[in-house]
Amino acid sequence: MKKWIGLVLIVVAGLFLLSDWKSKKKEPAKVIEPRYEYGILVDSFNVIKAAVKQGQTLGEILYANHIDHPQIAEIVNKSKGIFDFTQINSGKEYAVICAKDTTEKAVYFIYQENPINYIVIDMTDSVDVYRKQKEVVTKTNIISGKIKEGEGLWHSISKQLGEKMAPGLVDVLANKIYAWSIDFFQTQIDDSFIVYFEEQYVEDEFIGIGKVFSASFTHKGKTINAIRFEENKDYIDYFDDKGNNLKSAFLKSPIDFARISSRFGGRKHPISGKWKNHAGTDYAAASGTPIKVTANGTVVHASTKGGYGNCVIVKHSEKFSTLYAHLSKFKSGAGKGSRVQQGDIIGYVGSTGYSTGPHLHYEFWIYGKQVDHLKQDLPNSEPVKKENTVAFEKVRDEYLKIMQDFVK
Repeated sequence: MKKWIGLVLIVVAGLFLLSDWKSKKKEPAKVIEPRYEYGILVDSFNVIKAAVKQGQTLGEILYANHIDHPQIAEIVNKSKGIFDFTQINSGKEYAVICAKDTTEKAVYFIYQENPINYIVIDMTDSVDVYRKQKEVVTKTNIISGKIKEGEGLWHSISKQLGEKMAPGLVDVLANKIYAWSIDFFQTQIDDSFIVYFEEQYVEDEFIGIGKVFSASFTHKGKTINAIRFEENKDYIDYFDDKGNNLKSAFLKSPIDFARISSRFGGRKHPISGKWKNHAGTDYAAASGTPIKVTANGTVVHASTKGGYGNCVIVKHSEKFSTLYAHLSKFKSGAGKGSRVQQGDIIGYVGSTGYSTGPHLHYEFWIYGKQVDHLKQDLPNSEPVKKENTVAFEKVRDEYLKIMQDFVK
């Protein structure tokens, strides 16, 4: 009996000791991840984020965060050649990282120049000003679609990508790839497209379209493939599948997404009512719409000109000139004698001169004679160089296969 009692006591004691050991066993300490903002460890600081108000200056923001005038002057001096803080824009975001004490003095000031780039003013010791970038994550995507009744390219793409992504991609397609070969205001039902491209993200937020690797657009039964090819680090362009440059010497239209209201040729004049030759192409657009020069050249006229009203004439070569009429106003810096590059804004749509309403009257001259620019076979830019043919064909075949596999 005593033997059994002793055994029970030993077991009970063992259980007690085990329970006590378990109770004393410490839970593993919670690991607190350090918190970083703009690459700065901010665990021991307060972070205040805001946006620049209308008329607000850098000095006002810093002074409100307990930075005195001598140090503000030092900051302005140190920022020379890095960023002009007199040019900070209202609406831009900034962050103030300040001490967690009674002074609440700013130790860092960050100005968000754009979603990627930001400026840091480091006041932890002596003043230092430098630029930094947030990490950009790129994701590839590919879409295809058809133009449906009552829709244009923008509507077709926005249905797939949403209204935030669509504008950037449409801009590249309309203004950088197909601006010389397709007038996207003239798209038709069942025109189709495929686009292989990059999306850019910062901190999981979409910030823009990256590279557009390739595209294929079928318009009026004709398919134009576009391949992005980098001939060297300074020259990137888009070529068709035969290596011809898609960039023409002249843009297809001087206004983005504008409707042709009157074509070149005979017509009944809207004011005089008489039949006469219309020596240009009229584009209907809202007053103030930007007008692009269609090719490189020199402005030889930028003032009023009879029934043309406010008018700009650009000489591109001994052979080619273009005229832009009825402008509401001229673009500053694009006066007579100015050199302009293809795509530069030279003025804005208006209704000056002999005009019934806001529109652009555009004329295309060859050796001083007005011709229909839509019927001209104009020269393209340089094709892929012979020494780069093999490299181009490798890129072309890769991109075309990706697009073809997607629509199978």
